Amino acid sequence: MAEPLIPKHGGYRRLITYRLGMLIYDATVAFCARYIDRRDRTHDQMVQAARSGVANIVEGSEAAATSKKTELKLTNVAKASQEELLFDYQAFLRQRNLPEWPVDSPEALAVRQARPADLGQLRNLMAVLVSDRSDKSDKSDRKAEVAANVMICLINQETFLLGRQLARLEQEFVEEGGFTERLYRVRSARRSEKAD
Repeated sequence: MAEPLIPKHGGYRRLITYRLGMLIYDATVAFCARYIDRRDRTHDQMVQAARSGVANIVEGSEAAATSKKTELKLTNVAKASQEELLFDYQAFLRQRNLPEWPVDSPEALAVRQARPADLGQLRNLMAVLVSDRSDKSDKSDRKAEVAANVMICLINQETFLLGRQLARLEQEFVEEGGFTERLYRVRSARRSEKAD
């Protein structure tokens, strides 16, 4: 069977990075609505970074039909957007004198093990983490601390997975080439068929 000129592409909805990116986007919208003043530029910047983190996965996946280079570039932009968002959540904690959880803390491990799939599961996880805290700090501070730290955990997972996705895309590009190489192979194969 001859190699098709336009390969299968898209399929981003099956990617873990897409699904986790959507959760991060939706949760960031909810977080900003609750904790960041709408008139503060940070509100829009965080929402746009979260949106960019997932929108570039979609665009890159669709562009893959004719440009692996564009897919690589946009996947890297998605990762960079998540890193920008991570910075904003860390700044939120720092500016309010709230602690950032160590990567190996019980709370961070609980987030990684829970793997929430939607906002409902994420809210339930946050409620458990807030109620598990036994310190005497203000309850609203505790909720803000948990919410920001949970988002940091999710973004760290997303950037790790996007890094792996980039490595896979890079390897595919090196081994198979891009659209120009595919076009050459398909045209050569068709010429060979006609010659036979």
